[in-house]
Amino acid sequence: MAEAATIFALSSAPGRAGVAVVRVSGSAAGDVIDALAPPRPNERVAALRRIRDPLSGETLDQALVLWFPAPRSETGEDTAEFHLHGGPAIVKAVLALLARQAGCRLAEPGEFARRAFACGKLDLAEVEGLADLIDAETEAQRRQALSQMRGALSNLYDGWRGELIQANALVEAAIDFSDEADVSADAFQRARAIVGKLHAAMARHLDDGNRGEILREGFRVVLAGPPNVGKSSLLNALARREAAIVSEEAGTTRDVIEVRLDLDGLPTIVTDTAGIREPQGAIEREGIRRTLEHVREADLVVWLSDASAAPLAPPPELAARGDNFFLAVANKIDVPGASPPAGLLAVSAKTGAGLDGLTRHLAGIARDRIGTGESPAITRTRYRQQLHMCMSALHEFMSLPTIDHELRAEDLRTAVHALGRITGRVDVEDVLGEIFGRFCIGK
Repeated sequence: MAEAATIFALSSAPGRAGVAVVRVSGSAAGDVIDALAPPRPNERVAALRRIRDPLSGETLDQALVLWFPAPRSETGEDTAEFHLHGGPAIVKAVLALLARQAGCRLAEPGEFARRAFACGKLDLAEVEGLADLIDAETEAQRRQALSQMRGALSNLYDGWRGELIQANALVEAAIDFSDEADVSADAFQRARAIVGKLHAAMARHLDDGNRGEILREGFRVVLAGPPNVGKSSLLNALARREAAIVSEEAGTTRDVIEVRLDLDGLPTIVTDTAGIREPQGAIEREGIRRTLEHVREADLVVWLSDASAAPLAPPPELAARGDNFFLAVANKIDVPGASPPAGLLAVSAKTGAGLDGLTRHLAGIARDRIGTGESPAITRTRYRQQLHMCMSALHEFMSLPTIDHELRAEDLRTAVHALGRITGRVDVEDVLGEIFGRFCIGK
């Protein structure tokens, strides 16, 4: 890392702002301060400096400058920050000036975070928590991402990994002392006790209803029902804007329309779909096919009916999903003569009657599915895959013949490596590009 180019980028949001932060990381960061804004400030102390072009002597801005020598910086390298006035012309001029400095180049997406990982400042799970924190739209997402960035998941998995390493050492001892039957058997049984406890803990961790992924990506609510029961009107009422076209003509909605909502701090994606009926043409048939596809992927299906007409039963496969995945709601209670079935949530998308109760009910279901967030949650498919791989290896360790000590030791090594790949302890080159490439340039 010491021989890598010094990188720089705008680390605050682009556009006109009160303050713009330009970050520089690498071995030449101190030289950049000396050239552009001398004298170099004391370590970790903000100092007011004039940013000057060293060739022309022109002052570009008056800014706060900070100096973070390695390793006490965010990236683990020498780092400088320039807190400029946030005008686009100022930022453009300073970035152009930095590009002319020896050994400096514009950072690639995620390169600051990648250098922090390379210098041991963050592991992969913490890096992905940082990415989620930047993308967080709701309070619950912020809490989960911050917990992960601060090491909640990493500490859990590293703790398990440490115990598996201990178990592996006991199996290796059983191999080394195979000529002493009592010592060998005792070491192996102690290893089995450790593995049995961890296997149970991992099983509980995996059996979480995907709550971490749901919170990270959004709780998916699909509005389904027959044509012309007010699904698009309800979507617009929940979104508080005209997101979908509303018409008295049945079959108006042909494609899927999604809006993202914040329900009591929980990210919720509400999807309006085509009415389910016998299709009248190829386009409507495709719309209904897409509806059923989204229904299968939904965390909750809201089956909407018309309170002013005879109720239509939902398809059996929807009702069979159970109360946690299916919610019947009657719309159009504002229509004269409307008579919603007893026990159903009743609303009027037109007048807003009952919408507050529906919103609270949806938030309650989402909260029950997502949980309290008190324990670390699996937030990515990548983690779940590695945990299943680890569990499979532990299952083989527990179930296959114990006399094959060498093979059982290999089972534990497989389990240790699977956990290590989550945090980046081993064999992660194949996922680095995907992870860091999702960041913005200044991070």
